[in-house]
Amino acid sequence: MLPPQKFREIVFQLLYSHDFSPLEMGDSVPFMMGELKVTKRSMLDAHARVNLVLEKLPEIDARIQKISTDYTFDRISRVERTILRLGVFELFSDDAIPGPVAIAEAIRLCRKFGTRESAHFVNAMLDRLYKESLHGAPEASLSL
Repeated sequence: MLPPQKFREIVFQLLYSHDFSPLEMGDSVPFMMGELKVTKRSMLDAHARVNLVLEKLPEIDARIQKISTDYTFDRISRVERTILRLGVFELFSDDAIPGPVAIAEAIRLCRKFGTRESAHFVNAMLDRLYKESLHGAPEASLSL
């Protein structure tokens, strides 16, 4: 079984790739299986997770845009935007992942795929969303 951190990294990479062009499972599965040394089942599970995120992408992006006061959505780097999308999905649509774990994992992804500064930015954004959701802020009421 694939560790959750590696699974999350695969999902991140697929989401990041999708930001450039829509994913074709037939093309990406064999390539990523070879590159990442994972099973076909892991890749299919990761694609399923990506599809769940993509289904909620308009709501996720709206939530990110609403709290991003210093940067317009388009100015957020692709790496940070992808990590934020996955983090928001995990915070509000995956009951199996506690909020603090989702935030910590987003920070870990930033440190691996982004920069120290991106880790601070993503942490601040997700922490704000998480705290607002705990206190019943209007922004937290989106139907993710």
